[in-house]
Parts: sequence; structure tokens; C-alpha cells
Amino acid sequence: MKKILAAGIATAALMAVASSANAIGVSTEVGKHYTNVGIGLGTTTSGIALSGNWSHSSRDGDFGGLGLGYNIPVGPFMATVGAKALYVRPDDGRSGYAIPLGGGLQWSMNRYLSLYGEAYYAPNALTSGINNYKEANAGVRLKPIPLLSVDVGYRYTALNGEHGNLNNVISDGPYVGAAFNF
Repeated sequence: MKKILAAGIATAALMAVASSANAIGVSTEVGKHYTNVGIGLGTTTSGIALSGNWSHSSRDGDFGGLGLGYNIPVGPFMATVGAKALYVRPDDGRSGYAIPLGGGLQWSMNRYLSLYGEAYYAPNALTSGINNYKEANAGVRLKPIPLLSVDVGYRYTALNGEHGNLNNVISDGPYVGAAFNF
């Protein structure tokens, strides 16, 4: 199973690089008690998108992983459907994995300003070491120049423990972020 997942991710990465060679971005977010860093290929253009991130909470653990999505432009909106493969390491509980499914929507109000939101969920059947995984965020993105965007939003990420292990909330609150897109 691990070899099949690795081969699928590698294939998706090659497809994303081939179709979105000049749509690479790096980002960071900082909120109260957590930090998130990420990289994306094709995340701002239509078609296949590949992303990776690592998030750390000073109170409840961390997780990291890869995401594969498909961006669909609809007028001023960009809809995304996708899945992620995450390694989770809660402070209170067992380490394991989660494969959340979900998507997002971005509304470009004009060249400089957009609203966005996304949500992902992995039930017990798509996790190991935790009962479920939940993630949601929404915010406003300001793009003063083509290479830079600044985000202000709210993020909630939680790992619900199983077999008596405690729940862990990685992030729950406002954040400020920045991304550089090449």
C-alpha cells in the first residue's frame, strides 16, 4: 500500500510540474501557538495542483504531508477538489496518518483582493492512530504585486484521539500569512 501511494504521489508530482512549471509558490502562516509552512505547484492556476506543508503547534503536536487537487475556474471563482496524505504526531496520543478529502473555493473580487475558504475531513476509516482529522480555514487575500500575496484569516485544525487518547487542536484562531508565487 505504501509503495502504491508513493508511486501515485510521484506520478502526480511529475504531472503537476509538467503542466504548471511556472506556477510554484512558497507560503507561511503564523497564528497563536502554531506555524504552518508550505509549497505548491499549480495551486494558483487551473488544472492539477500539488502541495506540501508542515504545521506545528507549541501545545498540541504537528503534522505534515502532501496534497493533490484539481482546480476548476468558474468565472471569478476557482473551485478546488482534492485529497491529502498526512503524517500526524499529536502531543497527547499516537502518531499516525490521515487521508482527508475536501476542497475549497476562491473568489477573485478584483486583481488585488480575493476571498477564500477550504475544508478537509478524514473519518476513522481514512486514519490511523487518531479517530478523525478536521481542517477548515477562510480568509482574505491581498495581492499588492504579482509575486506576493498577504493573507489574513481563521484556521481550525483538530486531531480527535481514539482508544482513550486526548483530542489535539493544532490551530484554532486567526492567522497572518504570506506567499511568494513564481
